[in-house]
Amino acid sequence: MATIWNELRADFPALGNFVYLNAAAASPTPKPVSEAVTRFYREMEEGGDAFWSEWLARLEEARIKLARFIHAETDEIAFVPNASTGMNLIVDLLGGDGPVLANEMEFPNVTLPWIHRGVPVHFTPTVEGVVRLESYEQTNSPRAATIAVSHVQYSNGCRQDLKDFGSIKAARNLVVAGSQGVGAFPVDVREARIDALTASGHQWLCAGYGAGFMYVNRKIIAERPPLAIGWKSVRRPYEFDNRRYEIVQAARRVEMGCPALGPVFALGAAVHYLMGIGIDLIAERILALNMYLTLQLEREGFEVLSPGGEHRSGQTLCVVENPPATVEFLRENGILVTTKPQGVRISTHYYNNEEDIEACVRGLKAFRQTCSD
Repeated sequence: MATIWNELRADFPALGNFVYLNAAAASPTPKPVSEAVTRFYREMEEGGDAFWSEWLARLEEARIKLARFIHAETDEIAFVPNASTGMNLIVDLLGGDGPVLANEMEFPNVTLPWIHRGVPVHFTPTVEGVVRLESYEQTNSPRAATIAVSHVQYSNGCRQDLKDFGSIKAARNLVVAGSQGVGAFPVDVREARIDALTASGHQWLCAGYGAGFMYVNRKIIAERPPLAIGWKSVRRPYEFDNRRYEIVQAARRVEMGCPALGPVFALGAAVHYLMGIGIDLIAERILALNMYLTLQLEREGFEVLSPGGEHRSGQTLCVVENPPATVEFLRENGILVTTKPQGVRISTHYYNNEEDIEACVRGLKAFRQTCSD
């Protein structure tokens, strides 16, 4: 098995330049992703708009792959530039239903779009850095029409079992922020009874910036028209009718104009690459590396704030005295991690290995020694 992971590392040129432990911020892209984007721009350079029909067919192929990846229907998938855009579109559909239940650790794009539209957001507490399912149960929480939750928390890596949330949502909407989970762990929107989900592609999907997607359940699409539309949002866009229109009954109705083909092709290639490995195998690898990292840190006397057990993910929040200086020291030594208020966030993706982890721990020890001298 180790041979497989070592072979895959060759598809990531960035790993020859850095000890890259920063997937929760953004991942390097594998070669097939850059090849897909390069192909598009080469075609654009050589033929202008001559490949338009072929590009649209390729775009739909990417949509099909994404739908399969999260066990959705193809017409439930729309491409967006990032998760914040997707969340705003979801709020347009569901914000009128009433208050939202979220967690105090959430990334702002999970909460601010609701608040901006005047929707009350009730915040559940965390217990020792863990988002507790019971805080969202109807008997234990304020009245709400929607549960908004991250699959994996950006701050400390707390991972949720989305199926558990689906089992307690009752008549409430379940909206999932998937940027820190999709690409690292399996997601089944049907099994988890998710009503809407959005994710950026530049993190664990390894698709680069500008590539993201949104899932919305068919029932919501059928019942609720979008607030914003464009010429591509209608059933017969090439009739160019200025007076009559019929909105297409699919999530792609929010793709209002000409698509950002480069990022879409990048996302399609990235998902195809992940599916070729297998998401269950990827999740197993990520968790094994994270456990190895946690053990190495604790052995050297570093405090780890990220939860383990069922809430373990690919992120580890490690306490250090001076996070900005620590991250800069590691960067100077070719090791990339993220600054957090409490310490440093270290992300282990499937393309990492034990040597990456050991190099990072050595770097942390070296900086700690310089501080004590």
